[in-house]
Amino acid sequence: MDIFQAIILGVVEGITEFLPISSTGHMIVVADWMGMDENAENKAFMVIIQLAAILAVVFNYKDKFTLSKIDLWIKVLIAFLPLAIIGFIFRDFIKESFTTVIVAYMFIVGGIIFLIVEYFYKEKSHHIDDVEEISYKQAGWIGFAQIFALIPGTSRAGASIIGALLVGLSRKAAAEFSFLLAVPVMLATSGYDLLKHYDKFTDEGVLTLIIGFVVSFIVAYYTMKFFIKFLEKFTFVSFGIYRIIFGVLLLALYL
Repeated sequence: MDIFQAIILGVVEGITEFLPISSTGHMIVVADWMGMDENAENKAFMVIIQLAAILAVVFNYKDKFTLSKIDLWIKVLIAFLPLAIIGFIFRDFIKESFTTVIVAYMFIVGGIIFLIVEYFYKEKSHHIDDVEEISYKQAGWIGFAQIFALIPGTSRAGASIIGALLVGLSRKAAAEFSFLLAVPVMLATSGYDLLKHYDKFTDEGVLTLIIGFVVSFIVAYYTMKFFIKFLEKFTFVSFGIYRIIFGVLLLALYL
């Protein structure tokens, strides 16, 4: 991997990690388009730079990372557990199922689900607009919905946001809870990959990893801010349409 490829992947990760359009799906496709080898170092790179997204969450929501918010983080951990348990049990099968065709189909399926949910979604005064007001039960259901993110191309953010919308959160609160939920998910997956594959990086590989990490952090930080501003005026319909179009294009290219 060269520096240019590291920058491109950093930008793609930063933009797509918190949007409901599957960061992993985009990373796989973009890496394939750039002709990158599917070696252990490149695969580890694409997982490890997701840690930059955690820093983006911390910097954007500093007030949530205090001992006074322990109740909120208990809810986040409740939502994290279903994915952690199922992901650990089926980890080998999940890794083997990552193909571009499956990603393409799940892009389309996810897009259709977003359009259906938005069609029936009604703005209500009783929608929860503050993530701290989420109940333990709602957190559990969001965690259950996030299990579907284990299917390649589904999108972790997309699955958790859909789950949040279905249990009564506003669009803004659904996105913000998804941001916070990304912290334990990425610490578990990216941290594990870093410990497992850190020795596979050459001196040049470490440099590209640092560059990709920094780029991913900066882009993710501003993407989160843009996303929340966007949801103050618009819905998730555009993301649903994008997913369907992108999925169809992938099928046309790879089938």
